[in-house]
Amino acid sequence: MSDGPDAMVRRRRLAPGARREQIVEAAVCYFAEVGLAGTTRDLAKRAGITQALLYQYFRSKAELLDAVFARVYLDRMAPHWPGLISDRSRPLRDRMLTFYGEYTAAIFTYEWMRIFMAAGLAGEALNRRYLEHVRDVLLAPLMAEVRHEARGDLTPDTEDLWNLHGSIVYLGIRRHIYHLPTPDDVMPVIERAIDRFLGGFRIAAPADAAAGRETA
Repeated sequence: MSDGPDAMVRRRRLAPGARREQIVEAAVCYFAEVGLAGTTRDLAKRAGITQALLYQYFRSKAELLDAVFARVYLDRMAPHWPGLISDRSRPLRDRMLTFYGEYTAAIFTYEWMRIFMAAGLAGEALNRRYLEHVRDVLLAPLMAEVRHEARGDLTPDTEDLWNLHGSIVYLGIRRHIYHLPTPDDVMPVIERAIDRFLGGFRIAAPADAAAGRETA
């Protein structure tokens, strides 16, 4: 008598927490590859479990996608980022470079980019939830800091900051979606983008500000 899927599951019994973790990890890889239209039946086959077992842990595909959202998006959001952005003991340029260095290291992955694009094309609410989270938790405090430092009559608005943010994220899209050449080290590109952004609102780099004081 040949072993069926149920026999395979019996041989590989896992604790509930470990089994749930296995399913979520498999779902992240699966949906990144095939898109969000992929079925739970095919996912279960890839994970080496039965579809019935999958539904013991997730009552619906929507519930499973929520777990994927938390794993791919929210779990990569470092809790110290808002504090880093708002720390006025450091120059704004340094804070932005540190933040975007850590942020791109967290999201410039095959799974993040593929699922983000797939969710957008499918009209899923996952992207909107994530972008609202970025807006409220990260870009709002960053906007407050930019406005605090801005000089002259120019006042940055939300679109200015989204343009900067989007241009940085696009480096990852080019690499993982379009498979176009991008620098191995993206930080010099990010540094120039941040300098152009800050220069547009007359926010001087620390060295420039020091030079200005010396010549005054």
